[in-house]
Formats: sequence, C-alpha cells, structure tokens
Amino acid sequence: MAFGKSSSRRRILAGVLAPTALGVAAAVAIAWPQPDVPTVADPALAGMASTADCHDMVSIGIGGRGDTPRDQTKMLVDANGNKLPAAQQGAYKSHWVDPVINAPLKDHEGENGYAAIYVEYPADLASYDDAVNTGAANTIKVMQAIQASCPDTQFAIVGFSEGADVARRAAMQIGNQEKGEDGSWAILDPDSVSGVVILSDAGRDAGGGFFPGAKGDTPDGFDRTYDPAKGAAPGGGVLPGTGGAFGHLNGKVASFCSEGDFACSTPENIALIELLVNVGRQVNGDAFEREGLTPATGADLAQVVGRVALLALADIDANENWMRSDETFLDVLIKVSDPAYDPAAVAVTPVAADGTEPIPADRLANLAYLPEKLLKEVVGFVTSNQNTLAVILSDPYDQTFGYNEETRDHYGHHFDYWDDDVDGKGTTTVEYAAAWLNHLAEQAKQGKPVSKDAEAKAVRMMAAAEAAETAETSATTETSETTPTSETPAGTDAQAPIEAGIAPAPSELAPGAPAPVVDPALTAPAATQAPIVPAAPGPVAGTDGAVTPGTPGTPGTPGTPTAESTTGTPTSEPTTGEQTGTTSPTTTATTTPSAQPVS
Repeated sequence: MAFGKSSSRRRILAGVLAPTALGVAAAVAIAWPQPDVPTVADPALAGMASTADCHDMVSIGIGGRGDTPRDQTKMLVDANGNKLPAAQQGAYKSHWVDPVINAPLKDHEGENGYAAIYVEYPADLASYDDAVNTGAANTIKVMQAIQASCPDTQFAIVGFSEGADVARRAAMQIGNQEKGEDGSWAILDPDSVSGVVILSDAGRDAGGGFFPGAKGDTPDGFDRTYDPAKGAAPGGGVLPGTGGAFGHLNGKVASFCSEGDFACSTPENIALIELLVNVGRQVNGDAFEREGLTPATGADLAQVVGRVALLALADIDANENWMRSDETFLDVLIKVSDPAYDPAAVAVTPVAADGTEPIPADRLANLAYLPEKLLKEVVGFVTSNQNTLAVILSDPYDQTFGYNEETRDHYGHHFDYWDDDVDGKGTTTVEYAAAWLNHLAEQAKQGKPVSKDAEAKAVRMMAAAEAAETAETSATTETSETTPTSETPAGTDAQAPIEAGIAPAPSELAPGAPAPVVDPALTAPAATQAPIVPAAPGPVAGTDGAVTPGTPGTPGTPGTPTAESTTGTPTSEPTTGEQTGTTSPTTTATTTPSAQPVS
C-alpha cells in the first residue's frame, strides 16, 4: 500500500497527510464493481483449474495494493464451472507473496499434495474499507468452494500490507464463529485452517506478539523459534479499531511487524494522526496521489470533514452528561470519523424538549461545567498528542515506504520482512513463514484421510459382506430343519464343491453387487461341502482429481499483473504463466524486492 516517493516540495504536506498515504485512505460510498462472469462449460478444455482437483493443502495468497489478479480467463472455477475470485496456480505472480506461498511447491506439489492460488479483490485506496471487506468475503468464498469439493483439504492464508488486513479479517470471521446446533459451521470449519501468515497488519493490537493465542513463542505445533533481537515491535496498527482475537484460530496465526513500519507499529498518543487516518479512509487516496489537491479532491475532502463535524455534534447532543464527562471533543471526532461508526445507533435528544425553549432547563445547568470542560479539553489534547509532532517530523511515510528511484531499492521498514535477519543466522521473516508453511504442508500430507474412492469401496464391501452373512445364516437355518441321509443323491459328486444355493464369502462378491438368493431346495447337506476359497476383490478405480499443474515462476513486477501468452492448442491441463506446454516449478525462498513500490 505504498505511493510514489514524495517530492521535496511536498514534504510538509506529505508529513501532515502521511497517515492518509499509509494505505488507509478509502471512500466508503464507492464499491468496487464485481462484473458478472459466465459459467465455463468445460473448465478442462478451457485450460482452467477447478476446485474439483483436490489437494492436501491449499495456500490462499493475498497481495497488497495493486497486487491482485485481473485476468478473468485464468481464474479458478468451482465444480460447476463458475468462476471464482481467485487466480489459478501458475496464472499469476506476486513478487511479495510468492516467496511464502510457493515454498511448499518443491516438496509437496506432486500427487495432489499442495497448490497455491491468489485472491482477487479491489486492492486500492479509492475505497479502502470496501476493498478489504470485499477481499475478506472473496477469500472466504473461495475457501468454501474448495471445501465443498474437497472437504479434507487444509488451508493456509497469507497476506501482506493491505492483503494482511484482508487475511486478518477473514481469519477473525472464521475463528470467531460458533458451531450450530446441528454441529455445522456457518462459514467454514476452523479446523480446516492450518495457519495464517500476516505481514504488516494495520489492525495489529498494541503490543501484540508474533503468535496470538499460541501456547509458546512459536505457532502451536512448530518447534522453530522466531526471536528477532529487537523483539516485538512497539505500538499497534494504524487501524486499531479493526483488530481483535482469532477465537478458534488462536495459536495458528503468525502476525509479523517490523519496528518503524508505521502501518503496523504506530506509537501511542497520536490522536490527531488517528483522526487524519479515519478521514483518509473515507476519501479517494488514489485520486489524491495522482492529482494532488484539486477542486475535485478538495471537494471530496470537504464533504468528508463536514460529515464528521455534523456527526460529532449529533453524538454530543445525544449525551446529556457529556459536559460532565471526561470525553473530549477530539475523542468524539475520532469516534465518529471511524467508517464503522453507525449514527443510527445514537439516540439524538432534541435540544428544545417542548418546542419552545431553545435549551431545556435541565440541560442548561450543564453550562456550569463549561470551565472545567475547557480545562479537560486542553489537558486531554496535550496528553493524547504527546507523540504526534515527533511522528510528523520523522516523516513516517518515508521511513515506512522509502524507495530510492536511482538505485531502484526499497529501504522503508514496510519491506524489512524480505531482508531482515531474525535469528542471527541470516534467516528472514519471509523465510521463517515459508518454513512454517512447508511444515504445515507436510502435516497435511501425513495426516491425509482415506481417499474418497477407497472410502466408498470400503462401504460397498461392508454392505456386501453383511448381505452375504445374512443370506448364509438363512441358508444354514433352512438346512438344519432337514434330516440328512448317508447316501449321496444320484449324479452328485460328493467331493465337488456345492455352488448352487451356497452364499459366497464376502470377498467373492463384487463391490456393490447384491447377495445371491438361496434356494433351500438346492441346498446340499453340510457334510458334502468342499472348502470354498475366497477370491480377492478386484481393484476399484479411483476418483481423485488430478494435480493442478503449473507453478508460479520468477516473481514479476509488484502491482502489475504479468501478461501471459498462449501458444498451441489448449489442453485439458493449465500450463505455467507462459504456457509453453511444460511445467517446471520454481521455488524462491528469498526474493529481492522489485523496483516498483507496492504494498
């Protein structure tokens, strides 16, 4: 969620409006259009990956600003051929997310072991809150479609920057749901989520550790320590009101934040910046970046500011005891400027209770508290902004998203995760997260339940065995009622097996075949029966889907979807991004950030 580097002439303005430029600018009233897409009649012939192709584990990658797939011809489809808001494996490359989600491909891609996909969502600053909420909804939608086709698949969710906000919101929704009376989950079974990786979360709780809800200093079940010398980053995310607990996913979440990354590590007592952040979430940040302060963008900003002021006055008016409270006017502004604030939930008390008095007598008495209230306002303002000036002077935008155009190098702390040393041995945060995902993929492989076709075969065999046992018992009962003689009926070989009227052993039945009907009249005495050698059951064809071929190759330019070219006749299998007819997975553990600033 980064903008281009500010010019020196805009340094002061960038400092004042820095929180807006930190990826939190949004226009709540503008929703990203979701085009209707047709159903693909035959996804295989179209070269598209389907959720019907099951895997032990699937990682859901969510990029930051501008880092999202757009090519509708290469989207994942559900079992019915309906396009989903996610790019199929091999159809998109994310410079920032790939080093994490591609790590298990080398060891676990084969035999339906592992796959990685990329969630599509607006990923912009024109409508920040709408964008991240849409991203969370799309993430859950894709996971539900996969689970519907493949109930045994395990998931990992990985998000960076704006995508980290998406990943956290999706994880919170999944983790905090309650099981229904029938034992089902309204969204998704939390047990199907093995891990969540969050890199630079704007909603990070103040003082939050790396592994929320974990029993120790690592994700639950993972013994590799993560111990950066500086410890957990101070402060919390720039959007503190959006965070929270992970419920059933506690211990399965890794939230990484680098000190100096203002998006996830903001100091306390910066009330004015919090207000600017909330206002920024309701304006078109993309337009401000492109055009600067123009009549159009100025009108947009004025509209938001005017709305916040009116909401603040209404909120104060609804609180009869506000003059006697410790809540300051700045506190009210911060509260009502939050896009999640619902003015309808505030019961507004009319100023003129009887329609004649300008101010009711009981409320007029509150004016006696005015001197004390003014003092509280001054003290509160100073106290809640102790660090505001220091933050502005430190240029939080540059220290977070710093980018050198000449050397084409990112030096801001928002990109520390790819090159910082967290254990004194050169291991980066991204490499640690990649190792954890590889561990989770191995667990999913080792704990893979019985395949669907084998399970169906076992059910059929059990049913056949029970039917055969019932028939054999019935035949024995009928035979015992007849007195046997010592003479062998004419034309009967006493040493030959008696096939007529004898129910075969369970293993002689073809799976799913009905048990033969026993005719008591044809049943021979038990003494004349020869041993029956059971026949081994024949193999039953499997029904598992094929592994989705094609793996992301070398990370492309962040924020710019890589154009793919198609040559030759499409086959029933999707190829790699270049579609050369071959697939050769490329796993990159450590990736050097590209030249374009992106979040």
